[in-house]
Amino acid sequence: MELFLQQTVDGLASGAVYGAFALALVLIHRATHIVNFGQGEMATFTVYVAWQLAEWGLPLWLALAAGAALAFVLGVAVFRAVVRPVSRAPVETVVVVTLGLFLLFDALSLWLWGSDQRAFPSVFPDHGWTVGGVRLTAAMLGVLAVLGALAIVLGALFRYTRFGLAMRASAAEREKSVLVGIRVETMLMFGWGLAAVVGFLAAALVAPRLFLSPVMMAPVLIYALASATLGGWDSPVGAVLGGLLIGVAESVGAAFLSFIGAELRLAIPIAVTLAILFIRPAGLFGKQGVVRV
Repeated sequence: MELFLQQTVDGLASGAVYGAFALALVLIHRATHIVNFGQGEMATFTVYVAWQLAEWGLPLWLALAAGAALAFVLGVAVFRAVVRPVSRAPVETVVVVTLGLFLLFDALSLWLWGSDQRAFPSVFPDHGWTVGGVRLTAAMLGVLAVLGALAIVLGALFRYTRFGLAMRASAAEREKSVLVGIRVETMLMFGWGLAAVVGFLAAALVAPRLFLSPVMMAPVLIYALASATLGGWDSPVGAVLGGLLIGVAESVGAAFLSFIGAELRLAIPIAVTLAILFIRPAGLFGKQGVVRV
């Protein structure tokens, strides 16, 4: 029983990172109906910038604040310069463009900082506690707290502020929003900038658990895509809960299914996602579409 509880807690910590990154993907998809495959590499680039500032002597919290600000500006710039011109192009074109963003920022990080892995400082202390035979660490609880705070802040923004309501309207009814005076392009730019900040936070949380490298977010992107698919691509809440479910399923499954090694851990969340989609194709919290023929 203690092993099960420990794996569940560990899975929740990993799932919080998956959920945060899936939330960034869902924010962009809701606003522009685009899946940004370059989101992880953009986040990695901004985390590298924060790491470099910390190496130059800037306090860690200031370096992270500067990285978040850069992430917002980068998200806005990418939307204006790259995504907006192809937003009404065929979906195949948009996929190729976002894959191009993946390669561009991966190459940029590799060119500026090389391929060597680097240690990224954790914002949480190294303390830990044992409760009922389950090991809890400050980093683990901190990651869950960040995800919870992020979900609450974004939920309040979208539900209770005029700006958030304008963003939701722009995403749902772009043409009609213009008629009531909403500056849709501004809302979409802000959405991409906000998603880039959320992606940066996810990358900054995962970097101390791994090592900072140009490709560190590539596997996280796969888990985040599975999380968003599981929760539903039009549901931020679904993205968060989907990430937590994926993290727990991976951790518990790898511990109790002895025939699954490290190489097949990824098969567990994929199998869980497929099983859910067979029952509910739109995801756990996605809206079912109705098409007339």
